[in-house]
Amino acid sequence: MNNIKLSSAQKAQYNEDGYLVLPNFFNDEEIELLYNYATHDDALLGNAWDFNDQSGKSTRLTLWFTPGDDAFGLMVRSEAMVNAVQTLLGDGKVCHFHSKLMQKEPKVGGAWEWHQDYGYWYKNGFLYPEALISVMTALTEATKENGCLQVLKGSHKMGRFEHNFVGEQQGADMSFVEEAMKVCERVYVELNPGDVLFFHSNILHMSEGNLSDKPRWSFISAYNLSYNVPFREKSTSCITPLKTVPNNAILESGAAHLSSNTDFLRKENEITLNVK
Repeated sequence: MNNIKLSSAQKAQYNEDGYLVLPNFFNDEEIELLYNYATHDDALLGNAWDFNDQSGKSTRLTLWFTPGDDAFGLMVRSEAMVNAVQTLLGDGKVCHFHSKLMQKEPKVGGAWEWHQDYGYWYKNGFLYPEALISVMTALTEATKENGCLQVLKGSHKMGRFEHNFVGEQQGADMSFVEEAMKVCERVYVELNPGDVLFFHSNILHMSEGNLSDKPRWSFISAYNLSYNVPFREKSTSCITPLKTVPNNAILESGAAHLSSNTDFLRKENEITLNVK
C-alpha cells in the first residue's frame, strides 16, 4: 500500500467536487490477494444476494458491518485509509458503518439508479451528512463499457433529494436529478485496479449495466464520525472508533477469511442502505 497523505489542495478539491480519486492507493500484490479472496471466499460468496434493476438484470453484493481481522477488515482499518478519511471528514473519531463487495458480472450485471448515499442513510437516522463518506476500491478495471460509477460533479452542494423505490432500488426524485444535470458536469469515474474513489454522502451518482465481457468488482466501505449517532440504526459499528492497523497488515494476513460470526446483512432483513 502506498502511504498516501492527502494535501490541503486535495481536500479542497473534494470539498468543491464532492469526490476525489487517488490512483494506485493499493499495489498490484494487494489487489491480487484481495480479488482472489473475494472470488473464492465461501463466506463472502455464500452471503451474497441479488439486487435487480428495472430491466431485470441483477448485481450481486455482500454487505457486513463490523470489520474484523480478515484481509478486507484490515484494509478498512489500515492507517493510510483511515487517515485519508479523517482528513476529508475533519474532526471526530472515524468509525466504520458498513462494507460491501460489489459483483457486477459480464453481460448480466445490472444498473443502479441516480441516488445519493445520504438519501438512504437519512432514513437510518443519521443527522449529519458531512460526517459520512463512501470509499470505493477498484478490484478490477472500471470503465464505461463495464458500468463504472458516474457522478454529477458538485451536486453534493444541493443537499438531500427525496428518494423513492424504483423496483428493488431507491432512486432520487428524477425531476430534481434532471435539473441538476443541467448545471453539473457528468463524470464517468473510470478506475484501474488499486485506484480508490472517495465520495461525499450527498453527491448524485449512478452506474449502468455491465454489457461488456469483463467483470466489474469493487469494494466499498462507508465511514462515519462517532458524534453522528443515528437513532434508527441497530448496528453499533458506525459509532465505534476504529482501531487502525499498519499498512502492511493486508499482505501479512495471508488473505485471512471472514469469520462465520460476521454480521452480514441478510436480504430478508434489508434496511435502507446504499448499494451501487
